[in-house]
Amino acid sequence: MGWSAAFDAPIALPDGRALLTLLDAGNYIAALPKATQQRPEWQAATEALLLVAERGGDTMIARIGMVRALNAGKPPPAPEPRRKRVKAYRVIR
Repeated sequence: MGWSAAFDAPIALPDGRALLTLLDAGNYIAALPKATQQRPEWQAATEALLLVAERGGDTMIARIGMVRALNAGKPPPAPEPRRKRVKAYRVIR
């Protein structure tokens, strides 16, 4: 497998590009400024990439690490309103 392993689905970057393989993700992290690379979320993403590329494993682990690092600092998406009304149940004792 190694560094040429492809992600299950491409990872979209903020600038419009996409990461297709573990090597693409590694090169992206290597191109980041040192201060950004030292942040905990990028350290975790780097460790996940190394783990999958060098020891084998599911590429989903590396994908999750990359997506979490890319989305760090962004507010979570607002929950969507419920489509159906919640059923009301009555407890009978």
